[in-house]
Amino acid sequence: MAVPKKKTSKGRKGRRQAGKGYRLAAPVPCPNCNQPRRPHRICPHCGFYRGKVVLKV
Repeated sequence: MAVPKKKTSKGRKGRRQAGKGYRLAAPVPCPNCNQPRRPHRICPHCGFYRGKVVLKV
């Protein structure tokens, strides 16, 4: 079994994990009301998702 010879330092571990942060997806315009909304989500302004009313607003 492979075992590391030396302990990984906090700095090395931090640099390796630096790119793991979340980035929110860019908002896209709703095809129904043209308000910005997150992709693949119900529009919070009009309640439409994929051309159907899902939520009464």
